[in-house]
Amino acid sequence: MSAPGEAHTRAPLRTVALPTEHGGWGLSAEPGLLGLLLVPSVAGACLAVAAVLAFVARTPLRFVLVDRHRGRSLPRTALARKVLLAETVVLVALVATAVVTADGAFWWPAVVAAPLVGLELWFDTRSRSRRLLPELAGAVGVSAVAAMIVLAGGHGSAEATSAWLVLAARAITAIPHVRAQILRMHGRPVAASTLVAADACSVVAAAAAVLLEPSMLAGAIAVLVVIGFERLTDRSVAPPTVIGIRQMLLGLMVVVVTALGVHLA
Repeated sequence: MSAPGEAHTRAPLRTVALPTEHGGWGLSAEPGLLGLLLVPSVAGACLAVAAVLAFVARTPLRFVLVDRHRGRSLPRTALARKVLLAETVVLVALVATAVVTADGAFWWPAVVAAPLVGLELWFDTRSRSRRLLPELAGAVGVSAVAAMIVLAGGHGSAEATSAWLVLAARAITAIPHVRAQILRMHGRPVAASTLVAADACSVVAAAAAVLLEPSMLAGAIAVLVVIGFERLTDRSVAPPTVIGIRQMLLGLMVVVVTALGVHLA
């Protein structure tokens, strides 16, 4: 049986340490998984773990940024700083190991993705992280990890960029459709133009991936399957858990089909 006050002390730690965005787990893990399926390496494994840990670390970072923006220092702020410091140490160790063991330079995707991550953090600081723009920016930004892993394994920039584009295409169509389903569930209006624009951008990104690297054709087709599935289930009523499981399976399908297509090409 828990000691008095034990549950009370656990709750704040869980609040500042664990993300509440369930879909973010899959979006953070997919780039690492795709990268490792394409080009397995020790450096890639370190980057894949670092991507998921960065997603987890975003939670305490958000508390620190929000409280600093509002000019306050709460007990949760100090706890969040401690959690963030511990996770940052592990992140630095993982990236350092990747640098030492990599077969090629892998920094440029991180540089390109930095403004997207910065935009997401800007919204986080103002407690507006649940809006469409920061969610898309964060998902496309973290997809750069796939490109970093491919480069760390010694493969070329075309393959790296194409892997990034396939995952970006998957995220660009998935996030607006998931938001639309949740909005409809609560009886709120959905702008059809937003969904059309998202699907169009997704198709463009998938096509660009194939133009850069023809072996990504299977991945591009998988993205089109996701778009079709989203359209068919767009107005269906399902609990958030079911929606989350669907998205996890769709993401896994895109990753596996993309990797198989590249290896069989």
